[in-house]
Amino acid sequence: MPGNWRLDRSVSAAVLVALAIQAAAALLWAGKASARIDEMQRRLEVQAPVAERLARLEEQATASRQSLARIEARLERADGH
Repeated sequence: MPGNWRLDRSVSAAVLVALAIQAAAALLWAGKASARIDEMQRRLEVQAPVAERLARLEEQATASRQSLARIEARLERADGH
């Protein structure tokens, strides 16, 4: 009958071994993922000051280019007179 089913209480050793291997693999994967995340966080903390300095240098370079453009414009106007 389709409505009558029963669960067998015996589980083979192969099923237990397979479950144990899968659980161990999952734990290893989770451990490695956690280690990678920790390493990336350490790298980010080390690089944060460098990124801030780089942003400042880019801003200074932009200001220098603008200043140079103003100087060149003045020199061109002075040569034109």
